[in-house]
Amino acid sequence: MKKTITDDLDILLNVLPPPIARPLRNSPDCSELLEVVLDLGRRPEARFHNKQVVLDPCEAAIEDIDYVISRIGVFGEDNRAGIERTLHRISAIRNRAGRVIGLSCRVGRAVFGNIQLIQDLVESGKSILILGRPGVGKTTMLREVARVLADEIEKRVVIVDTSNEIAGDGDIPHPAIGRARRMQVVRPSMQHAVMIEAVENHMPEVIIIDEIGTELEAQAARTIAERGVQLVGTAHGNTLQNLIMNPTLADLVGGIQSVTLGDEEARRRRTQKSILERKAPPTFDVIVEIQSWDRVAIHTDVASVVDAILRGNDTEVEERWFDENGEVQSEKRGTAPSSLRLNNHSKHSSKGTAPKRIFSFGIDRSRLEKSARKMQLSINIAENLNSADLLLITKNHYRKNPKALQVAQASKIPVYVLRGNTVSQIEQSLADIYDLRERAIEDPITEALRNTEEAISAIKEGQGDSLELAPQNSFIRRLQHQLIEKCNLASDSMGREPNRRVRIIRK
Repeated sequence: MKKTITDDLDILLNVLPPPIARPLRNSPDCSELLEVVLDLGRRPEARFHNKQVVLDPCEAAIEDIDYVISRIGVFGEDNRAGIERTLHRISAIRNRAGRVIGLSCRVGRAVFGNIQLIQDLVESGKSILILGRPGVGKTTMLREVARVLADEIEKRVVIVDTSNEIAGDGDIPHPAIGRARRMQVVRPSMQHAVMIEAVENHMPEVIIIDEIGTELEAQAARTIAERGVQLVGTAHGNTLQNLIMNPTLADLVGGIQSVTLGDEEARRRRTQKSILERKAPPTFDVIVEIQSWDRVAIHTDVASVVDAILRGNDTEVEERWFDENGEVQSEKRGTAPSSLRLNNHSKHSSKGTAPKRIFSFGIDRSRLEKSARKMQLSINIAENLNSADLLLITKNHYRKNPKALQVAQASKIPVYVLRGNTVSQIEQSLADIYDLRERAIEDPITEALRNTEEAISAIKEGQGDSLELAPQNSFIRRLQHQLIEKCNLASDSMGREPNRRVRIIRK
């Protein structure tokens, strides 16, 4: 299907100072124009998809900026304004005194026909979340979704339009949304409240919302979905994995929690005791990742995909695109296991690599043997230094300079020093010893939870009344707190970002 584009470009050019607008009126590339930038003391620029063009050799003066401001709508708290009955957006940059010293005049276009990529999903009644980088067409697609649902499917559609970006500036919405109704938002911080108001006051069958970006908005979206209303929205992030890793928006796909398995269950699953699981049903049934104007990737069963990602299993994604004739083509492809979970260690055969005879000092022998079996390494634990190829010692014991260390240094036996007597430290040392450069590395979440488990065990074994963990981001800290609470210990956070960390405390 051929796409139709309308942009009302002449209306935007009419609000620009004539010397700046004149080169654009004569440009053959107007259909590719993205925005016009006016910054005080700099030459005005036009930005296209693949280039930037200076519009006037003279630097922009405050009079040029005031010329534009006098011909557009009023700036809101988000420093955005528009032109009535158009989709153009003008964003302001202010100085410390609040004076506007820069403008980004973005071209708004209504594109009819791009919904063909996902029209079957829209008509299914499922809630859909659209992801993509800025400028890739999320809002444009959302606008077309509103029109199709309201005009062709004849559903009651309400748009929560925070920055008037979906339906344009002014009290009368742009025709591109069809018969859909539009609710404006006084200030961005009130978007979640207007979302709930739309459901309670106007009996919609569909709610459309652009840029879900806060925890309150995510909670409002869940409330809407639980009331049986179809929800179509956009959110920050390029892929589903970005969303899972976002502590603010993870609830949109069900949220993530740390779960502690029993010994038997952990052995059955062949995993560590602390794992990540989905906390609740996803708010959205379908995720659409916009890769470009003509290509999308679709996850049609969000719950199953999130579960597979957290378990490190393969997932399947459907890609759709427009071919040269404007027809929709599709293809399903598999994706590799997610890095959100511990990847299985590469299986290294010890063929050609002589087993190392290791004399350990201050290191738990059972942990050493377990790590070697897990990594499929052949090691011999020497009973004395005379028959050993190397000495493995913890940092604490190394500092005390025991006799074993003195003998090893005198005999020129290689010494490997571990920061701690933990499984992760042992595995890293074995990887160094056997030169396993291709060995898969734990992702930050799994490594943090593993270290938390080991610290919890140390506290319970009586190795101190408190232990501090390594600094982590807020999302990982929250998972650590949950794990510690399940193990009947107390915890708090200390320090400032980026060194804020969790401390485990014996009750």
